[in-house]
Amino acid sequence: MLVNDTKEKKPIPTSTVGRGKNAKINIAPTTSTWSDEYIQAECGDSLLAYANWPTPTTIVSDGAYGVLGFEGDTSDHLGVPEWYEPHVEAWAKSATPQTTLWFWNSEIGWAAAHPILEKYGWRYVNANVWNKGKGHIAGNVNTQKIRRFPVVTEVCVQYVFEARLDGLLLKEWLYREWKRTGLPMKRANDACGVKDAAVRKYLDQGHLWYYPPAEMFERMQSYANEHGNPAGKPYFSTDGKRPLTGLEWLGLRSKFNCPHGVTNVWERNALRGNERFKVNGSNGKAVHLNQKPLDLMSYIIEASTDKGDVVWEPFGGLFSASVASRRLGRKAFGSEIDPTYFHYARERLTEESRQYPLL
Repeated sequence: MLVNDTKEKKPIPTSTVGRGKNAKINIAPTTSTWSDEYIQAECGDSLLAYANWPTPTTIVSDGAYGVLGFEGDTSDHLGVPEWYEPHVEAWAKSATPQTTLWFWNSEIGWAAAHPILEKYGWRYVNANVWNKGKGHIAGNVNTQKIRRFPVVTEVCVQYVFEARLDGLLLKEWLYREWKRTGLPMKRANDACGVKDAAVRKYLDQGHLWYYPPAEMFERMQSYANEHGNPAGKPYFSTDGKRPLTGLEWLGLRSKFNCPHGVTNVWERNALRGNERFKVNGSNGKAVHLNQKPLDLMSYIIEASTDKGDVVWEPFGGLFSASVASRRLGRKAFGSEIDPTYFHYARERLTEESRQYPLL
């Protein structure tokens, strides 16, 4: 059921987004929320909303690029860390080891933000590059003036929230627990029924460490509790009462299922055509200069969530991640601070609900 909140609220100021030919007419939305069974979207600062959103399995961040791209954006990449820090800290407080963060940005914006992400426990996994192709610049770039190769890319960087047990990284915790048993390291191979993979992979402390599958974890903890020093039992336990199960062990890792044939370079033209949301009566003028394609949003959301999982979109814009989530059967919670964008976002979400009614 579609819900539009029409309760009396304080007036929301209008704003100007874009400059010159890209400027839009200032519009304040008539209501500050939009929701149905799968999307909860609101106009306001997401920092004030996080506490009311359920735990995220995935966060899709498409905020400040440091290029004055929207109201409130930083003027250059030097302001990016300060802009993002309160958000990154809040994400970390709400995240679990199953949470994935997809961080959209320019290359320099991401580079500036990376130390802040690491500071709050977000571990870098992979940088994905959206190549929009030469048609994105359409030959309208004076390279002698800009003195660089024309930019036709953005990055969408995958982070996961680093799981820790007793303050230790998982690989450190596994190693500590096995050492506590008093058993020789090579006995871990016996426990797993392998020649040397347990010591070489599961108990490695370097970059070659391999996350043990649930079956192997259960074999290691079962062997340790059967043959280890009785004084230290239970081993591989977080509460000192019983060892973790294989299913609980899997819960300490983010979800990921790679769509077949997809690599970290996304060859996809810049958004055009019917999917590009436009201002009514404007002769085809796009509402948002950097609207993300639904297919790319669907890639990352489907790869890192299951049906029914929660997706956060803290810098909603036109709520592309929320639309993709809804179509995939995920529950999305998003916020957009700019009232002009939110006005058009409500139009888009309403149109989406009519074209794709929930079954």
